[in-house]
Amino acid sequence: MKQCLFAILVMGLTAGACRRPAADQTPPVPQQVVAWRAVGSWSGHGSKQTDSFTSESGALRVRWTTTAAAHSPGTAGAFHVTAHSAISGRLLEQVVDHAGAGSGLGYVNQNPNVFYLTVESDQLDWTLSVEEAIAGTISGR
Repeated sequence: MKQCLFAILVMGLTAGACRRPAADQTPPVPQQVVAWRAVGSWSGHGSKQTDSFTSESGALRVRWTTTAAAHSPGTAGAFHVTAHSAISGRLLEQVVDHAGAGSGLGYVNQNPNVFYLTVESDQLDWTLSVEEAIAGTISGR
């Protein structure tokens, strides 16, 4: 009798696990997302090479702003930023090529690497910050 009750109890408990979800219950759909992690920021006047930084993804976003230098108002000026391998010094990618005051975003899409940026600025004050893309997945719940 105990064995029969035990068998009925086990069958009852496992039967609930075999049910299909109701038609209105859809499983959550995972979504791919990108988050941006701050890497560093720099500012100056004239040309400069940034410190080296490591990117695990190789995908970088560069936010930049230029303004006319106080000692040369009315001059258009030029602003160029390039990404380089900190291992070999090799030029990897042109990031920004802009004339005059302005702001914007530049992107680097390379393999994971240790990078540095070179800034060439003529008659402009500038600021830039670098962020690294980090891919992830979130559930739909």
